[in-house]
Amino acid sequence: MQIDELIKVENIEISNEFLSKEEAIDKLLNLMNKNRVIDDSENVKQAIFKRENEISTAVGYGVAIPHARNKNVRRASIAILKNLEGIQWGDDNVNLVFMIVAEENASDEHLKMLSKISTFLMDEVFRAKLLVANTNREIYNVLLKQEADITVGNTDRSSGKYLIGISACMTGIAHTFMAAEALNNEAKNRGMRSKIQTNGSTGIENELTPEDVDEADAIVVAHDVKVNTEVFGGREYVDVPVKKAISNPQKVIEDALNMSSSKSKVEKKSATQSSGNENNEQIDLTLGKKAARVFYTHVMSGVSYMIPFVVVGGIFIAISFMFGIYASDPNSSQYNVWAGFFNEIGGNAAFKLYVPILAGFISWSIADKSGLAPGMIGGMMAVNGGSGFLGGMVAGFLGGYVTKFIVRRTRKIPHTYQGLVSVLFTPLVATFIVGLVMFFVLNTPMSNLIDFLTSWLKAMNGANAAMMGAILAGMMASDMGGPINKTASAFGLAMFAAKIYGPSAALMVGGMVPPLGIALATSFFRKKFTIQEREAGKANYVLGASFITEGAIPFAAGDPLHTIPANIIGAGIGGALCMASGITLQAPHGGIFVIPIACNHPLIYIGCILLGAIITALLLGLTKKTLSEDQINKEMVGGIL
Repeated sequence: MQIDELIKVENIEISNEFLSKEEAIDKLLNLMNKNRVIDDSENVKQAIFKRENEISTAVGYGVAIPHARNKNVRRASIAILKNLEGIQWGDDNVNLVFMIVAEENASDEHLKMLSKISTFLMDEVFRAKLLVANTNREIYNVLLKQEADITVGNTDRSSGKYLIGISACMTGIAHTFMAAEALNNEAKNRGMRSKIQTNGSTGIENELTPEDVDEADAIVVAHDVKVNTEVFGGREYVDVPVKKAISNPQKVIEDALNMSSSKSKVEKKSATQSSGNENNEQIDLTLGKKAARVFYTHVMSGVSYMIPFVVVGGIFIAISFMFGIYASDPNSSQYNVWAGFFNEIGGNAAFKLYVPILAGFISWSIADKSGLAPGMIGGMMAVNGGSGFLGGMVAGFLGGYVTKFIVRRTRKIPHTYQGLVSVLFTPLVATFIVGLVMFFVLNTPMSNLIDFLTSWLKAMNGANAAMMGAILAGMMASDMGGPINKTASAFGLAMFAAKIYGPSAALMVGGMVPPLGIALATSFFRKKFTIQEREAGKANYVLGASFITEGAIPFAAGDPLHTIPANIIGAGIGGALCMASGITLQAPHGGIFVIPIACNHPLIYIGCILLGAIITALLLGLTKKTLSEDQINKEMVGGIL
């Protein structure tokens, strides 16, 4: 059954008067009665409200679809009411009402149409077109065109095709799920089915199965950290950074479809020939990826596993200081057993582990499980030898590539001895080489470098400290999770490992100011933003307070010329004041939740963040154009309904 069989132009009405739910239903029933679709509107009304009383027919997106079968219906039909004033429909406020009626003994064709229209209404562009239509004829034409476009899309574009993939970012919080959503939405626009596995901070969700891989027509891996791709069984896939999947999902999926059409499979490698990560790097090479991409992925893999140790350690040490500066020292008169307990967890356990964890998982990212021991042991040698975070990074890469070299060289050993080689020979030899290099070559010069940086930062005050704070915070705000942001974070973590906590405070300012500034701007300069952006701005209050910078990305992508400079300037000023004021932060993640216990001057620090956010908001308010009502209304439909 087609739309034109159920919907007639004369059964569409546009009303701008205030209507209650009952008045809206009466208006549609009267329309149907007038056009001889039904015989007894009161009887049909009772059937409609019987359905409404069971559960509201408001389906979200500002749409309600009341429906019923009744003996007084002559033929299955749909009547449409558009009302921009908004109709209160239970707990929802709706602007579009689609009333569907059918004969008492009718087939399920009208229910199929209900399903089809419901699918149409998920498309925000379609809803926008309905709401800006000025006549019932325009509404009718929008419906016909949508049905035609979907039909063409299902036959000429990617109808029936199946996209699968994996997304994983460093923290496993925002970027991971934003990439998955972007890919799913683009697949939907193409008429494709999709399933994107998310490797988030709480574990794997939507896990891919061998059946998914067998059915897939295109595969995408969007990641900044190592992911296990063995499930693909040798299938080719497009390998991209998470941010590319978010910003340009059209190109990513197009590349994946082209890849599958040119060559659906590659030869499988046996378990003795390659590791999962080697397959990642092989794909990188086939796609012409640069060494910087591989380096970035390995570092982010290590950092993602390290972050919980840093956060836990910093918070517990900060709690121990609440009992007194020397309260954790058994030889001090201030000694408190609880302070000693928290310091033992944070300082003597978590903090001593996080550099070995960083090194170990960089090595694991390169060489899989065989690389863990040489990487972690090299990382611990970096801690003991004074080379700290930077030494740990070097140890991780050294352990990974030495292990990988040994694995390749020992492949021809008979299978009987492979277990002994992987458990004993490989980690033993790799650890010996890593330890040799760390002990005799790297630890001394790198510890001297760390000492120099530490002394330099400790001596910083006034204008120099302000400049450093501005640079670090501005870098954090510049690309919101990109390479510049990560470079600043890596420097901050290196200083954190050296017990210099000022940069950590500036970096968190740089991460919190953009979403908070945008949230303020959308609240106080409402005419500069669409309704969709205002709604997204509300969420940025929570994201910003939680140190989740990613909430600012959609705004920066939509209007980079105004948003990015405002973010950098606001964050830079907040970061400059922060470091110039001597503020330190012993928990480099956690946002507002860690400030009271991990910051030496929490009120001043919050003031620096708020000042930076206010400056960002003012710059956005002064530089962005005021939108017309038409622009706001069009975007309103796309974003809220």
